[in-house]
Amino acid sequence: MTVSMRHGGLAVLALGLLAGTASARAADATVAFLMPDQGSTRYEERDFPGFKNEMAKLCPDCTVVYQNANGDAALQQQQFNSVIAQGATVVVLDPVDSSAAASLVQQAQSQDVKVIAYDRPIPATPADYYVSFDNKAIGQAIAQSLVDHLKAKGVPDGSGVLQINGSPTDAAAGLIRDGIDAALDASPYKTLAEFDTPEWAPPEAQQWTSGQITRYGADIKGVVAANDGTGGGAIAAFKAAGVEPVPPVTGNDATTAALQLIIAGDQYNTISKPSEIVAAAAANIAFKFISGEKPEAKTTLYNTPSELFVPLVITRENIKAEIFDKNITPASTVCTGDYAAGCKELGIQ
Repeated sequence: MTVSMRHGGLAVLALGLLAGTASARAADATVAFLMPDQGSTRYEERDFPGFKNEMAKLCPDCTVVYQNANGDAALQQQQFNSVIAQGATVVVLDPVDSSAAASLVQQAQSQDVKVIAYDRPIPATPADYYVSFDNKAIGQAIAQSLVDHLKAKGVPDGSGVLQINGSPTDAAAGLIRDGIDAALDASPYKTLAEFDTPEWAPPEAQQWTSGQITRYGADIKGVVAANDGTGGGAIAAFKAAGVEPVPPVTGNDATTAALQLIIAGDQYNTISKPSEIVAAAAANIAFKFISGEKPEAKTTLYNTPSELFVPLVITRENIKAEIFDKNITPASTVCTGDYAAGCKELGIQ
């Protein structure tokens, strides 16, 4: 009996020491947040602030290192090496090149560094966790929303649309494309032409769209663009060509510029996916890793334990209720200048 009690006491003491070690490890941990590019303003405006704020709540003494690769895979590799040299035990990685990122995952895991794939998956080598909005669902939602709109407007079956995908090196862009394809393939409309946008660059999307306007003209009845930047590029091309009204154009990210274009009637839809939600989830997963815990998988994608959030389509019809009434984006940042009148019309201000 005495021996048994002694062993039990030692076990309790050991568990206490382990818990204390985990707490100490979490308290002074370094976590890196590596984003892919500055083609979208979301990383500086939403993702990083959301991650940093949540980490501050979970672990006030943790060090958070932020880097943006500006669309350069080689630079992202340097940044990855740098944060590991700085002692990062968890790296949240939104890869510039999803294929190239496989070697980064392997490198990190060989050094007992956890990698959380963020927004864009890393198919070839499973990361330790993946957190994102459901990208295939995003593509299907924006395309189906456009199809339904064209039908409601009486656009004849067999009419043509353009398809503007994201970067060919981004696995998330591939998932969005798959979702778009699923909706368009099941629709009565045909895809006139399709384009993979290098680095998601809006000028590239604008230049390509300009060429398609010259080629197809009034046969273009709509544009399925994979995000707000490429959608904005397409809209700029129609404006420059003097096309009025602009055919309905989709988007994704609910950037300030896109919300303004929707209010003005120049962009048809976008996706509300407050990046702070995913950023906060990534912070919670990172904290579990540095605390020695194993985060629960809500689902699995590319053999990676994952958590995928459901997107919401935003049009002029629900923009007030879903964006401004919920204070996802302040009206004061959107309803400026030429957009004030549209906001007033929609009852936003």
